[in-house]
Amino acid sequence: MRLRRRDSVRERVEAVRAWPVWEHPPWLRAYIVTVVIVNLLAIAVAVQAGLGTGRSFALLGILVACEAATVEFTKRAGEITGFVKDVHGVWELPVAILLPPMYAFLVPILRLALVQWRVRPARLHRRVFTAAVVGLSYGAASLVFHGIMGSPPGVAVAPGGNAPVWIVAVAAAGVAQWVVNTGLLFPALKSSDPSAKARDIVFGGEIVQNDVAELCVAVLVTFAIGVSLLTVVFALPFVTLLQRSFRHTQLVTASRVDSKTGLLNAATWEREAAAEVARAVRTRTPLALALVDIDHFKAVNDTFGHLTGDRALKTIARTFRIFLREYDLVGRFGGEEFALLLPHTDAVDAYGIAERIDGRHVRVTVSLGVAALGPDWSTVGGSQLTDLLAAADRALYQAKRAGRDRVCVVSDDAVVSNNPAASKTAQPARIESA
Repeated sequence: MRLRRRDSVRERVEAVRAWPVWEHPPWLRAYIVTVVIVNLLAIAVAVQAGLGTGRSFALLGILVACEAATVEFTKRAGEITGFVKDVHGVWELPVAILLPPMYAFLVPILRLALVQWRVRPARLHRRVFTAAVVGLSYGAASLVFHGIMGSPPGVAVAPGGNAPVWIVAVAAAGVAQWVVNTGLLFPALKSSDPSAKARDIVFGGEIVQNDVAELCVAVLVTFAIGVSLLTVVFALPFVTLLQRSFRHTQLVTASRVDSKTGLLNAATWEREAAAEVARAVRTRTPLALALVDIDHFKAVNDTFGHLTGDRALKTIARTFRIFLREYDLVGRFGGEEFALLLPHTDAVDAYGIAERIDGRHVRVTVSLGVAALGPDWSTVGGSQLTDLLAAADRALYQAKRAGRDRVCVVSDDAVVSNNPAASKTAQPARIESA
């Protein structure tokens, strides 16, 4: 009997150790647990404000039904992985404003449980953390609204004759929800990609436009529902169109990037690079192109597995974001090959950039071949992107043939190669005929 109990305890311990949450750094695990605990404490406090009246239950049922309809549309369209923009706030802001605060915490849990069941199973700790973050953000929205209106949190406040102040209070609550939600999510997003910048994740032009559009629609829907429940019938088709618009934008973005690295895919990179090369030739400005190849990448996959290979790809991609400028074009060109287009960069500067990338301390090494527009603003052998790619590929071949883990630059029919025995910051050792 004791042996069985020991085996049972051991199995439970092993099961806990297998939880995916342990893959995260200790500080992130502590952060996730803290947010979840704070959310549970907030729910316990919110319950004290009461459950509302029969009209509250009817409104809750209607809004939850609208949430479910939105989730079903997501199921048909497919949930996009990563940081996804949705329209659930259009239904959840009215919950926070028009119902007792407990429902502001409850509805996000119901919605994410439905997404987990109906759309796509995800790691449970991520769903729980997201539900806690969203719940806390709408709890903050409820507090802000009732604070502005001067009413207890559990008391519903209709627009009445003070509609302008009521609308401003709802908008302020929506802004507070966005600030809390973004602030709580950003550390987790930053942990998944340390090179990510706030302006890319939060303040990108298209992201801000979508957030503003959702907030405006949410305020209008909240006001309309506050006047009459019947307006939900007219709001649902409009919200569905807004969701389709957001989904189209996300699909267009997804079609441009490589799913493993987040860099431009080959087709998008070639299209944008061709336009940039044509502009450089027309305006007679310098430009360089580099091809990067991970050395012995097949051996990495064969020895350590494809998951390790994927992590190597992501590491290289993060290195590019650290050392390159915002207007440089970076794309994944093949299995382990990347292409970098460097506007306003001559051969010497391109060599320095490539050396910094090559000197980055990662577990894999890379070979780089660089080609630059010559002084006469023509590529080596022509003036098209294909010629520049061919020149860079020739330099890459030279780097690999010379022993890999090095940079070769071709410019004006010559190849500049660094000495593998020298320091990574040393000057080019020699110039060889291309």
